[in-house]
Amino acid sequence: MADKLTPRSENFSEWYNQLVLKAELADYAPVRGCMVVRPYGWALWENIKEALDKRFKETGHVNAAFPLFIPMSFLEKEKQHVEGFSPELAVVTHGGGKDLEEPLVVRPTSETIIGYMYSKWIKSYRDLPVLINQWGNVVRWELRTRMFLRTLEFYWQEGHTAHATEEEAREETLRMLDVYADFAINEAAVPVIKGIKSESEKFAGAVMSTTIEAMMGDTKALQSGTSHFLGQNFAKAFDIQYLDENNTLQYAWTTSWGLSTRFIGAIIMTHGDDQGLILPPRLAPIQVVIVPIFRKEAEKAAVMEAVDRVHAELKAAGVRVKVDDRDNVTPGFKFNDWELRGVPLRVEIGPKDVQKNSVALARRDMPGRAGKSFVPQEGIAATVQQMLDTIHDNLLARATAFRDSHIFDPQDYAELQETLKEGWAFSWWCGSAECEAKVKEDTKATTRCIPFEQPEGSGKCIVCGREAQQKVYFARAY
Repeated sequence: MADKLTPRSENFSEWYNQLVLKAELADYAPVRGCMVVRPYGWALWENIKEALDKRFKETGHVNAAFPLFIPMSFLEKEKQHVEGFSPELAVVTHGGGKDLEEPLVVRPTSETIIGYMYSKWIKSYRDLPVLINQWGNVVRWELRTRMFLRTLEFYWQEGHTAHATEEEAREETLRMLDVYADFAINEAAVPVIKGIKSESEKFAGAVMSTTIEAMMGDTKALQSGTSHFLGQNFAKAFDIQYLDENNTLQYAWTTSWGLSTRFIGAIIMTHGDDQGLILPPRLAPIQVVIVPIFRKEAEKAAVMEAVDRVHAELKAAGVRVKVDDRDNVTPGFKFNDWELRGVPLRVEIGPKDVQKNSVALARRDMPGRAGKSFVPQEGIAATVQQMLDTIHDNLLARATAFRDSHIFDPQDYAELQETLKEGWAFSWWCGSAECEAKVKEDTKATTRCIPFEQPEGSGKCIVCGREAQQKVYFARAY
C-alpha cells in the first residue's frame, strides 16, 4: 500500500489505530468516542456471533430482545450496581418535546430491566431455569476511547439466567466461561487464562466475576469475556421469587455473562504484524483470495478458466473465497492489499500454473518464501482446508509461546515493578485491597485474575510479605 503502517515496535498504539482504519474494519463517527463498523469489520463480528450463538444454543440458551431504555429507578434498586455504573451513564431527560417524568438510562447493561421482566415471568420452580441471551448494543460514557477496545457505544451479547439453586447458578457461571474460552482458543486462536476477578475488579453487583484474560502483542492484558455469579442480589432488588416444590416462596439465583466487539481488538492485537491484520481462518470474512496473474491477453482465458474452476470447488466445499479480478491494479498491489486485510491464504494462478495444473499458495501467517508452496489443482479444496487448520494451529501456538515467554515470577517487589514494564507477573498475593492498590499506584498494573489453576502450597505476598494462599496475575491492561 502507498502508506505503510507505523511499525508495532515503534508505536503499538498508533499501529493499531492506523490498521483499524486502513483495513477498513471501522471508522470514526461524528460523535466523540463512537465508531462506525464498516462491512469488513461487521463481517468479522458476524462470524464471531455465529460461532458463539451456536455454542449458546447447544447449551440450551435462547435469544430475546429487551429495551434500550431503562427507568433510572431500576438502576437505583441495586446499590452496588448503580454506584459502579453511575459515572458512565447516558441519561435521557427530554423526549417528544417534553421533559420526561422519570429520566431514562440508555442501557449500559441489562441486569435491571431483565430482572424486572423475570419477576413477572417466574412464579414456580417449574418456570426455572430461564436461559436467555440477547444480541444488541450498549452505551457507557467512557473518557478515553479507542475503536473496538473502548467506545461509548459497542455491540455485544449478554446472557441472563435465573436458577432455583445457588449450585445451579454457579455451575452456569463457569459453564459459560468455558464456552468463551473454547471460542477464543478454537475459533480465534487467542490463548486465554480463566480465573476469578478480585473484589475490587469484579462486576458491580456481582457476588463473583470470572474472566478470560488474553495477552496482546505489546504484553498488555485484555479482559476478553466475563461471566458473573450474581447470587440473589438482583433477585431481591427486583423481587424474582418462585414457589418451590414445598410451596415455599424462594428468591431465584441469577447470572449474567457477556462478550463484545472488543474481541475484534483482541484478534488484531494478538495476531497482527507490521504488514497488517492476520485473521484466524475460522473467523476471517474471506478465508482465501484467488489472484489471477497474466501479462498478455492471450494468457487470460486459460488462467481465468482455472481460476473459475478452483473458485467453484472451494466455494462448494464451504470455503469463504474471493477472486480478485481487478484489472486496474498490479498483482503486487493485490498481494499487499490482502495481506493488510489479513486474509489467511492467497492462491495465485498464472500461465505456468495452468500448464503444470498447479497453484501457488501463500500463507498470511508466514510471509515471504517460508509461507509459499506449490500444490496440484486436483483435490484443491481438501488441501486448502487442511492448510487453514494448519494456519490456525500455528497462530495459536505462536500466541501461546509469546504469552508464556512474557509471564514472570518476580522474587520481590522491586523486581515486580520492573517485570510489569514488559510483561505479566504471576505472584503470590495476600488478597488485601491495600496491596492491590499499591501495585496499581506504583506500576499502573492491576490484578487481572486469580487463575483456577493454582500451584500447591502457599507463599509470601509479593507486596507486603504476609502469608498468601493464592497466586494472581498482575498486568497493565486495556
